[in-house]
Amino acid sequence: MARVVLRPNESQEQLLRRFRKSVVKDGTLSTLRRKRWFISKSELRRIEKKKAIRRNMRND
Repeated sequence: MARVVLRPNESQEQLLRRFRKSVVKDGTLSTLRRKRWFISKSELRRIEKKKAIRRNMRND
């Protein structure tokens, strides 16, 4: 869980910016998006394989 404390003479915008950075760094948002729908292990393997093929074709 991301938590930020208001520093002396810090604006609300700066506090919000620091909070957003900490959420991205923790990976909270990406975890939430990934767990939004259930994906079986076989489906996940198929998706990862497809991503790897795309990545290899792009690098060639």
